[in-house]
Amino acid sequence: MGADAEGPGAPPSDPFPWPRPATDQLPPQYAALRSSTPVANAAFATGERVWLLTRHDDVCRVLADARASSEHSHPGFPALFPVARHRDADGAPPLLTYSGMDPPEHTHHRRTVADEVGVRQIARLRPWVERVVDEHIDVLEAGGRPGDLVATLADPVPASVISELLGVPETEQALVQRLSREVLSHRGRPEEVDAASARLHQLVTDLVHAKRAEPTDDLLGRLVAKYLARGDFDHAQMVQLTGALLTAGHETTASMISLGVVALLQHGDAWDELVGDRGLVGGAVDELLRLLSIADVVTARVALADIEVGPATIPVGAGLIALTGAANHDPEVFPNPEVLDIHRDGRGHVAFGHGVHKCLGQHLARLELEVVLDRLLARLPGLRLAARPTPPTGPGRTVFHGIDEVLVTW
Repeated sequence: MGADAEGPGAPPSDPFPWPRPATDQLPPQYAALRSSTPVANAAFATGERVWLLTRHDDVCRVLADARASSEHSHPGFPALFPVARHRDADGAPPLLTYSGMDPPEHTHHRRTVADEVGVRQIARLRPWVERVVDEHIDVLEAGGRPGDLVATLADPVPASVISELLGVPETEQALVQRLSREVLSHRGRPEEVDAASARLHQLVTDLVHAKRAEPTDDLLGRLVAKYLARGDFDHAQMVQLTGALLTAGHETTASMISLGVVALLQHGDAWDELVGDRGLVGGAVDELLRLLSIADVVTARVALADIEVGPATIPVGAGLIALTGAANHDPEVFPNPEVLDIHRDGRGHVAFGHGVHKCLGQHLARLELEVVLDRLLARLPGLRLAARPTPPTGPGRTVFHGIDEVLVTW
């Protein structure tokens, strides 16, 4: 088993999660654990213990294991998310709990939503997403140089896309974006997270009520109609589902846009090659997803039974995190994993997770990333960094790896 104390093969004594030394680098502890103690027992700042998996094979195997539960309400689930304590009048759980369902409940909802966000359905959105991206590049250019890529493009594009898809009124989109980030915040005080969760919960509740009263031809409107048609509409569950789509539907993509552009600009040869051949953008997106692994700590689980992983045994009731970032940098699967290589076959990466909980929004996220890169390369081929971005020295703005500002010029 992974050791609990200092000594050879012991996990680092610094509280988990560990900071990243640069925007395109993972914590060095990952590689150290992978080579010495691939299944290790570490501690949060609170003292709570958590098991960490760092090898690609172990991560995939455990994420596909039904004994590794995603149920957030389990007392052993890792205290990773700042989950708010808010309940509505009917006792509905917080907005984040959809991601914490296990089969068969999770399977039921996933199949319903998957029909709406499949690869073919999302591909049809490309012309519209291109228009959204071009509008925000116009804003970036009009604002003068240097411009903040985060504020003008990376944040608003995914927020606009997911809000429009769900049918959120334009007058409320900025508020929903802000509240979604506050719900996921690692910087806010617990009472602030609670307040944001309560307000977002009410906004989403009102939105679901409106879609039920007056059906609309948008993603949420169609989902409400589907559940109603088969007689299993549950208002509280629909609110949870909508909240999950909103909160996760733009924050991860926003971080990937800003950090992905930074990574390419810091490796100017890769950017220049893409300018000359935009047909390479799809492969570059997969490589950036692998390299950056911004959601590497969100694959948290709790063991419903003893789970043997190599020489270690994760005991029943223990929390664990299958570190997808560490898996994506496993040299046994990806040679020279720290190197950005836009020609790499990175399709085996687990940036979107693995198993039954693999990200439902992966096709939409890929589309947005591809379109943003393609339009930037076409319109601003001379784009470059105006200042060297640095990762946060304290807690990131959310549980996902991200950056607050990226100043660019052209």
